Amino acid sequence: MSETTGSLLQKIGSATDLHGVVRTMKAVAASSVTQYENAVRSLDDYYHTVQLGLSACFRDPAMRDIQTSLSLSDGGNVVAIVFGSDQGLVGQFNEVMAEYVLEEMSEIADKRSVWVVGERVGHRLQDSALESTAHFRLPGSIQAISPLIATVLSELEERRAAGELKEIYLFHNQPTGPATYTPVSQRLLPLDAAWSRELSAIAWPTNLPAQVLNGAQNTLPALVREYLFVSLFRACAESLASENASRLAAMQRAEKNIDGLLEEMTRSYHRLRKDNIDAELFDLIAGFESLKDG
Repeated sequence: MSETTGSLLQKIGSATDLHGVVRTMKAVAASSVTQYENAVRSLDDYYHTVQLGLSACFRDPAMRDIQTSLSLSDGGNVVAIVFGSDQGLVGQFNEVMAEYVLEEMSEIADKRSVWVVGERVGHRLQDSALESTAHFRLPGSIQAISPLIATVLSELEERRAAGELKEIYLFHNQPTGPATYTPVSQRLLPLDAAWSRELSAIAWPTNLPAQVLNGAQNTLPALVREYLFVSLFRACAESLASENASRLAAMQRAEKNIDGLLEEMTRSYHRLRKDNIDAELFDLIAGFESLKDG
């Protein structure tokens, strides 16, 4: 069916409206990337303070062998906490994360389960051999991250107390550029000897020896919980920054495609309008000639 100027104008109007929506989404994604990246940077000083506290604990020979309240069970599950997205228009964001989780967890022979943060990445994993045993909604703002992490930590403590946890791994996408990201992982628990040795090697900021107050039984578990909170908060913020970076890249591609489509339809409209005008002129001239000859 051939196009008419009216139908082309309608398509141009629809494409222009869509172009405005895409530009708005692109602006929102760019703003969100900056906010979440700033949130990650704001954690650096606090995270370093927690590391120094743990370093002071592990420097004290009397504290190195203390069993923290976060010890795990040898008969429990290996749990992967996976951050994805609840919304679409993010390119291959969830597919990349799902493939990475499956590859990394395939080498673990123990009982495995997945805690999913984000509905769409859960859909990507539901047909795999990994069983999803917990689902959490992804926060929609920076202010909503802390309540989510508190909920996850509470669930972890409940499962740990029931002897259901052996190891805990954390998976999320990490920004690597203005519109790029890469999947990363870390083992959260248990806290092994290599981890404590690494913390013990951190340079102390003063010449005075570190002192641990309030007793080792209280201080070390409290610092470990803060370490877990910061690690999960950072992972969530980095995942949200990566999600919005992926959405920004998708919107940039969509905007470019719409620009090309608008340009093509505008050319077609002007060409069709010119043809219609030419046809009307030819009809007018032909009619005039007929009248003149008659």
